[in-house]
Parts: sequence; structure tokens; C-alpha cells
Amino acid sequence: MTPRRTSALVVAVALASGAGGAAVYGLADGSSPSSASTLTAAAAPPTTATPAAAVKTTGSLSVNQIYQRADPGVVDIKVRQGSSAPSSQFGSPGGGQGSQESGAEGSGFVIDTDGHIATNQHVVDGATSITVTFSNGHTAKATVVGTDPSTDVAVIKVDAPASELHPLAFADSNKVKVGDGVVAIGSPFGLEGTVTTGIVSALNRTIDAPNNFTISGAIQTDAAINHGNSGGPLLDADGNVVGINAQIESDSGGSDGVGFAIPSGTVQRVAQQLIQSGKVSHAYLGVQLSNATGGAGVNQAASGGPAADAGLKSGDVITAIDGKPVGTSDALVAAVDAHKPGDQVTLTVRRSGNQSQIKVKLGTRPN
Repeated sequence: MTPRRTSALVVAVALASGAGGAAVYGLADGSSPSSASTLTAAAAPPTTATPAAAVKTTGSLSVNQIYQRADPGVVDIKVRQGSSAPSSQFGSPGGGQGSQESGAEGSGFVIDTDGHIATNQHVVDGATSITVTFSNGHTAKATVVGTDPSTDVAVIKVDAPASELHPLAFADSNKVKVGDGVVAIGSPFGLEGTVTTGIVSALNRTIDAPNNFTISGAIQTDAAINHGNSGGPLLDADGNVVGINAQIESDSGGSDGVGFAIPSGTVQRVAQQLIQSGKVSHAYLGVQLSNATGGAGVNQAASGGPAADAGLKSGDVITAIDGKPVGTSDALVAAVDAHKPGDQVTLTVRRSGNQSQIKVKLGTRPN
């Protein structure tokens, strides 16, 4: 059996909003624990960009109909990674001359007829070779087009005949509602083509990205998601993609009914940029945040970052950006990431009971 990463970023997270208790967030590949960070803004709010794949259909389908429609576009992804030094990240010793080769497995789905496939960044992180298996059992080698650890989205490409490529359509994740039925397809524990069902349990969750920034707007679902589901699609009742399955929250390391998907709007936006240029740039404010009364509290302004250079300090409370109120740290994260690097924004800041306007030129988020 090919060893799989059990969590590319398994972290004990005490939510910055002040929620009690700790949660373990696991991705579909794995490594050692690491601490969480909310330093900057993260994933942009879902967009309504026209997908490169098919046009959205209407009308609810049965689970079997969704499976029959979507499964040909879902792929299993096997990754090999080589390292010059021994590592237990994948739990698979190998190689020679002091080197090590290890394996990982995840999921993905076809997004266009050019052979582009969307998956999670953490699924293909460090890959030296990638093998894609289609639902009919045929395999093809894939190359990485680009990855974005800030949103945990990646695009890979296969050279395969048109008969193998069945692009899935994207739905508008802005229209997803709590209680909507959803279906996940992927390769949990290497079991390719596995279907699980559930509902949208909550919206606009904030989760940690592989590079310890934050991803806002995540879709929470109780559809069973396990190691190996990462990178696979979360589908609506029409069989269209509303998100990429990315993480679970679990005390046991398995599915406890709390999974998270990156919204389709974010996936589309990032995938399009990766296909066009191989990289994505995100706006950067450079603050560590927590919720505060009436806004987002600044716990720390990163030295040399845009916020610190503009005069923001620990203890400040940001209550608005460009005149639009931000009642929470998540709201500020989303508002900043809706901008581009180089944009100038005006922050309304409360300090020691006094309110002021501070102009900040947003930077480019570091990797």
C-alpha cells in the first residue's frame, strides 16, 4: 500500500476569536505539528468568474446521478517526493546514497479540455513525480503548473487524449446556503472513486493554510472526508463544484463529521492565475489579529510590514477599511484580500479611545 500523508499541517488551534478549546485540523497529507498564525489576510471572497469548464446545469439530481456525471472528471493523484536527507514526513523510507523517496496520495478534478487538473497545494507539495489515475483506470504523468500555499490550491497538467478529459463545472459558491446537500468524491485511504454525502454545515469558516496564513470563506460540511479526499471536489445537488475538500477537524485523525472545503470562487480565481502565470500574488497588511469590540484587534504588526510602516501598533483596533465597517478579524482578512498588492487603503483605527484614519499601501504577501 502506498503510504499517504495523514496531514500536511496538523495543528492544535486555539481560535484567535476567543473560542474555547483546541481543534486538530488535518490535511490529506502529513507532517509534524506546527503552530497557527493569522499574520495577514488570506483567501479572497468567492467570485462569480465564468468557469473554464462546462456551463452550470439546473435541477437537483440523485446521488447516483451526481456520481455518474462527476466521477469521470475526478482523478486519483499519487505523488513521489525525493529528499537529500532522511525524513519521516511520509513514513516511507527509500532511495539510496543518503537520499529518501516517499509517497503521498490525494484527489483532484479536471477543469478544462487542455488537461488542467485542480487539487490542493499540500497534495503535490515537494513532488518529484505525479501520476494521475482516471476513473476508467487509465493513468498519465502530470506536471505542476503552479501552486498557491496561501489558499492551498494547485493546478497540475496531464498530456491525455480528449476522451480522458471530462471537465467539471463550477457552481457559484456565493450562492451556497447552510443546509444545502453536498456530495464529495475522492480517494480516502486510497479507495478511489469513493462517494460520501452530507450537507453544508456552516459557511465563512476560517482555516489555516499550509504556509500558516489564513484561508477565509471555507465551507464546512458533515460529508465524510478522510485522508486522501484532499483535492477532490465538493459538489452541489446539480453535480457542480462548490469547493475543493481540504481539511478535517478531528480528535481522532479520522472523519468526525467536520470537514472544510476551499470555496469554488477562490479555486477558480487562483487556478486561472496559476494557468496564466504559474503564480499568485496576494495583498499583505502584515498584522496578527484577534476579534475586539467593534472591530479587528491588532495583536502584532510585523516589523517592516505595511501596517507597521504606516504606524499601526499592538493594541490598535481596526474598525473600518475604506469607510466600510469590519466587525471581526475575519471580515478584515477578507476585505484586505479583495485588494491587490500595491493598492492604498484607508483604515479607521481606534487607539486609546481616540479614532484616526491611517493610510496603508498594501504589500505582497511573503511565502
